[in-house]
Amino acid sequence: MTSRFATLTGCGAIALWSLLALLTAGTGAIPPFQLVAMTLGLGGTLAVLIALGRGRAALLRPHPPALALGIAGLFGDTALYYSALKLAPPAEANLLHYLWPLLIVLFAILLPGGRLRPGHLVGAAFGLAAVLLIVGDRMGAGGAAVPLGAGAIAGYACALAGAVLWAGYSVLSRRVASVPTESVAVTLLVSAAMALGVHLVAETTVWPADPLTWASAIGLGVGPMGLAFLLWDIGMKKGDVSFLGVASYAAPVLSTLTLVAAGYAQASWALAGACALIVAGALVASLGGRRASPVERPRETR
Repeated sequence: MTSRFATLTGCGAIALWSLLALLTAGTGAIPPFQLVAMTLGLGGTLAVLIALGRGRAALLRPHPPALALGIAGLFGDTALYYSALKLAPPAEANLLHYLWPLLIVLFAILLPGGRLRPGHLVGAAFGLAAVLLIVGDRMGAGGAAVPLGAGAIAGYACALAGAVLWAGYSVLSRRVASVPTESVAVTLLVSAAMALGVHLVAETTVWPADPLTWASAIGLGVGPMGLAFLLWDIGMKKGDVSFLGVASYAAPVLSTLTLVAAGYAQASWALAGACALIVAGALVASLGGRRASPVERPRETR
């Protein structure tokens, strides 16, 4: 697999994550950890079936370091993210959590052969400006100031911790690049079991009430919290990590576009400007990445 193809594969995960907000909105009153358990369980089961269908069942065997890293990234970040949304104002918490693409760009310098080019920094700045533009527009539309209480501060801390955790997981995936992507299926299933345990202790079970809610939950499990993790694993292990970090800023923008198309949000000049910033940032980062020395590509385990 070439680095360019792996990078495109990683972009597929970003595209799937753009549906996360829309599908989550369709799941109604399902509690957060119940939803995580359902969707990661479905995603893990799907990943197992894909491996079996390709005759790669032997590659499902978990590798302890990669499994521990995956649990920290998949379960840890999800738990921190939902805690942030419960404790702090959602718009600001979500913005802080979306610092992870910028952190990926910066952390990529720690990889073997990795070099942080000016183009990567400029592209990351464009992406961050796009997210700020969208959230600033939403906050301006609300018109009300949000008090900064102890709960909000704790929520912001969770959002920042989640951003660092997910960026660290993504970049460190390169260190276990010899571990087959099929093993992510086990990580998803173990994370689902952990989320189920939290749900049984802290939440009341609420099952989907109608076909739309079921479809949204299934869509989450198949796409943003299923196939997306497999595609992202390939991109992080064999693609251009810095470019994918910048391109990840497309997720909140594309997510907003899908909400507009579905009638959950209104179109605005701020949205159009954010899209322009994303395109410009991705182009600048792509050109900068081509001038950089190639990151060492580990051998693929078959």
